[in-house]
Amino acid sequence: MDRRSDTVLIIGLGSPIMTDYAIGLEVVQEIEDMHLEGVETRQEAVGGLDIIPLMWGYRNVIIVDAIQTEMYEPGTIMFFDPEDFDETIGDASAHDINLATAMRIGREMEPEMMPDKVCFIAIEAGDIGTVNEGMTPRLVKAKPSAVRAVLHQLEQVRAQSAKD
Repeated sequence: MDRRSDTVLIIGLGSPIMTDYAIGLEVVQEIEDMHLEGVETRQEAVGGLDIIPLMWGYRNVIIVDAIQTEMYEPGTIMFFDPEDFDETIGDASAHDINLATAMRIGREMEPEMMPDKVCFIAIEAGDIGTVNEGMTPRLVKAKPSAVRAVLHQLEQVRAQSAKD
């Protein structure tokens, strides 16, 4: 018997005091303020293996986070699936494990509790190293687009769930 919830979990990752690294938290706060039916939100400052238990018990999870590739302009919004990170899976200490590796470990540990679908929405950050309670102007400007991206992804998840 599948005990996972049909509620869509949206997790915002980041830190409120590390400039642009706050974008995931701020986007998810706006989603939370909408009080959407069938949606649960969490704002977390976790990484590595700590992400695994947050996802347990949900069929669908959307993760919103800052990314710094230095390949795109700050504020660029990107969509990823876990498979997009397969080449980054590797051995590391528990504190240095990336999301892709954590998800692989979660699927090995508790496959029946892990989500069927995880979507990543990443926003290219300009500054994630400066301690500052405020994002750079480019990310402030990008935040409404990032919120719309999450809402779009939520509709995609719901449409796929309705088909299944």
